[in-house]
Amino acid sequence: MTVPLSILDLAPISAGSTAQQALRNTVELARRAEQWGYHRYWLAEHHFVAVASSSSMTLLALVAAATERIRVGTAAVQLGHHTSAAIVEAFGTVDALYPGRLDLGIGRSGHRRAQFGSEPEPKKGVRPVVDTATRRTVVRDGVVVPPPFEFRRIADRSRYLASLGALHQRGARPLEFTEQVDEVRALLEGTYHSAEGVALHAVPGEGAQVDLWVFGSSAGESAELAGRLGLPFAAAYHVSPGSALDAVEAYRAAFEPSTRLARPYVVVSADVVVAQDDATARHLASTYGHWVHGIRTGAGAGDYLDPDTAAPLTAEQSRLVDDRLATQFVGSAATVVSKLEALQRVTGADELLVTSVAYRHADRLESHRLLADAWGLRAAQAA
Repeated sequence: MTVPLSILDLAPISAGSTAQQALRNTVELARRAEQWGYHRYWLAEHHFVAVASSSSMTLLALVAAATERIRVGTAAVQLGHHTSAAIVEAFGTVDALYPGRLDLGIGRSGHRRAQFGSEPEPKKGVRPVVDTATRRTVVRDGVVVPPPFEFRRIADRSRYLASLGALHQRGARPLEFTEQVDEVRALLEGTYHSAEGVALHAVPGEGAQVDLWVFGSSAGESAELAGRLGLPFAAAYHVSPGSALDAVEAYRAAFEPSTRLARPYVVVSADVVVAQDDATARHLASTYGHWVHGIRTGAGAGDYLDPDTAAPLTAEQSRLVDDRLATQFVGSAATVVSKLEALQRVTGADELLVTSVAYRHADRLESHRLLADAWGLRAAQAA
């Protein structure tokens, strides 16, 4: 049986365009995604770069208002940048008007311990897919698992550190991730007490029909916590292809049944570009490496370049992003469906999450439409 397919949207800004247009594009894609049969529409949170999804909780409300049935969520709220009360009240406000449709995805980004992807050692018994000694790329049933990216290769971290300073109150210290997840859960459930023992109730927010998710990219704290709490888990293969499979294994190893889930539930993400044929798709995706290169150098995601005019990456530039290029699924619908099916088999994913970035909005719409048709989403929706 084919698993559900969902969309992750960063609201990318193309060169020569604006954030305002990117947001309009997001709303249009969400409406189309609902028509095409996608299961969820999730919004990323990134700051001070050329994407328009920085305020994912605000954008979530706009997308919920523009759609009728599709689940809408965040992928993920960076807990270190927000108080627990602000998150729960924001979701509670949207849920009050669009009840039962929201997914509150949370992640470690924004916490000091999460700087540049640092994670605790994986739980004992979880063996990394890629041997840490040889660091050789592994291919499982056609799924490429490169060595995890070494964040020390990012030479300039000044922009990232400056963004942390701008996103945190001066002198404030973000809570530890586990502690803040506990706060969010308590506020939703109505069991929250302050440090002084005072009972506080989020209005709106308490009792909201919101599904809580944990996002992670390696076999560390996030995967283990999601498993221990019996929450659904999303593994970011599209960002961290070298460690996402380890994250899935760590989550399943740590899983304990809860009132929410009797068994593990895993979503795995992939970056895709679909076109009428493989050659066209490869051309549309040819500036993806430029985009990732900006991130990897520390400059952050820049405007997405026009493949008709952008110069190719140099050999040195390509080496910095070769893992992401090798793990992007590009081609005709048949080609990409085959690669997604392999990813689902290898990870045992219960659902797949696709993100597709293209310079032209029409090409991004077409990418998602072609994939939806080839995956049989509309037929499943009709049934």
